[in-house]
Amino acid sequence: MVTYRIRMRTLELLAPAKNLEIGKAAIDHGADAVYIGAPRFGARAAVGNSVNDIRELCRYAHLFGAKVHVTVNTIVYDDELEDTLIMISDLADAGVDALLLQDMGVAERCLQMQVSGELPRLPVLHASTQCDTRSAEKVRWLQSVGFSRAVLARELSVEEIAAIHRAVPHVELEVFVHGALCVSYSGVCYASQHCFKRSANRGECAQFCRLRFDLLDSNGREIEHQRHLLSLKDMCRIDHLEALADAGACSFKIEGRLKDIDYVKNVVSAYSRRLDELVARRPEEYCRASRGRVEYHFEPNLKKTFNRGFTSYFLHGRQPDIASFDTPKAMGEYVGKVKEMRGNSFNVAGTAVFSNGDGLCFINANRELEGFRVNKAEGNRLYPLKMPHSLRQGMSLYRNNDVAFEKLMAGNTAERKIPLKLFFSMTEDGFSLSSERVEAKIAFAHQPAHRVQTDNILRQLGKLGGTQYVCDEVVIEPGADSYFIPSSLLADLRRKLVEELNSRQSLAPAPVTEMPVTSVSPVVEDASASIVWQPEYKRFPYLYNISNQAAVKFYEGQGMANVAPAFEQKETGHPLVMQCRHCIRYSLGFCVKRGGERPRWREPLFLALPDGRRFQLEFDCHECQMNVYAV
Repeated sequence: MVTYRIRMRTLELLAPAKNLEIGKAAIDHGADAVYIGAPRFGARAAVGNSVNDIRELCRYAHLFGAKVHVTVNTIVYDDELEDTLIMISDLADAGVDALLLQDMGVAERCLQMQVSGELPRLPVLHASTQCDTRSAEKVRWLQSVGFSRAVLARELSVEEIAAIHRAVPHVELEVFVHGALCVSYSGVCYASQHCFKRSANRGECAQFCRLRFDLLDSNGREIEHQRHLLSLKDMCRIDHLEALADAGACSFKIEGRLKDIDYVKNVVSAYSRRLDELVARRPEEYCRASRGRVEYHFEPNLKKTFNRGFTSYFLHGRQPDIASFDTPKAMGEYVGKVKEMRGNSFNVAGTAVFSNGDGLCFINANRELEGFRVNKAEGNRLYPLKMPHSLRQGMSLYRNNDVAFEKLMAGNTAERKIPLKLFFSMTEDGFSLSSERVEAKIAFAHQPAHRVQTDNILRQLGKLGGTQYVCDEVVIEPGADSYFIPSSLLADLRRKLVEELNSRQSLAPAPVTEMPVTSVSPVVEDASASIVWQPEYKRFPYLYNISNQAAVKFYEGQGMANVAPAFEQKETGHPLVMQCRHCIRYSLGFCVKRGGERPRWREPLFLALPDGRRFQLEFDCHECQMNVYAV
């Protein structure tokens, strides 16, 4: 009988870091990697970080074998390109492990600099989600031009991810598992630029999708009035990590580079524990991508931190209830219903425990979110600071600010340690202490002891407090404990070993791009077959987001005959401003293809802002997609 050995795969929990402090907290709470904004040119313009802070984060992460990915994932203009490359060189020197890029001109120049020797240590290149990666063909193309990982579109199902992995098995696949959802495929949303001159592809999204709209038919008849028709709930896939891993995903990404430290602590802890459970059940197939054992001092609860309600999105195909039409704000956790109202107070039917200062909210009769603060809580009887006029008996209540949980999160919530097995032995002129292929030695004459030294050796060498290590076991070479060695020298030996371990770990790995770079941008004869991934790319060539001459040359090298400038540089009339898998017609129950009612309106439909600006909806049922055009 032939036995096949399954190759073990590493699973990476990838956490957001708004800054150095939050990056370290993410590592402490179980992240295998963090992604952080570069000083400039990251997709969240408001959260750039200095190279020195990123260097310190790399040093700390590498102690645990964790990695640091830096986002340089905006499109770049010609007068910014050289500064971008200088910054990337500085980031490489700082020890970053990966760069998330969107701009093909930047990627092309980085690879050229590597070939020429100007940038000898190029971190691996990851294709940002702004690259709009929905298919195996796109992943294969990204691999051919130098990317070792693709961050897949959030809209893909488990089956689609598995098909991509089967077709392109040697490219790492990163998938989003938690956090806010963009309604448009990332990288091809131009609504913010069109309406407010704030480019999402330049890190300045104005959150057009969270606005209120009227929905009108072709006769101007109002179907929906002032609702958040493009606002989605937040993603939560904590119960689906195993399915994603089995489909071929290796990195599980938490959205949230604008989120505070409490959010990161809580969410990272919840997901890290689930991944640990998966690895414990299937140790022959999966392992974590970093080292260390986390001891948690609190119970993670995803409902306690910012969320708009949760959805698994399109993980198992199209499903209802992915949108949040009534509000784009955080509702938090359900805590019960209003039972009885009396004067300036009311009580709640439910099991939740309340605290003075809690923030509560409810959806009022006008389908609007209304919130208030609890001034005093006496069991389930609550006294608001100001009694809400719209609150009624029977209404559902949600808590979007939990004072008790906030106090808990402000304390010491987790501690991450690397377990060590220490080996104490004799050398010709003294003693040695080793662990994990690292050895420290100290010279000291071998003097027979009056009594066996075992207890003191174990006690002194096990004192690893104040370091990121914890001693699981000390193995003493037979006979080594029969010689005298002062406690001070044992402490020196322990300290030297820790320094050697830290030195080895904090040295940045030296990753290079996995593609053998012989031809930086291979010429493709049939460009229409290889780089037109969606039909709209042919109709609207600004979807390629080409904003500098290096990108122009790159796409010309790919066989593109007529290179068009980015939307931000040359807006066209009646442009496509969004491509969405979310379908308003389906969400309202009028998708005949999927068993809904026959629409009672005349199409096309339009979204209208209060200032009169309108956007036409196109329902592409063949692709099961909704396109949004500016009128």
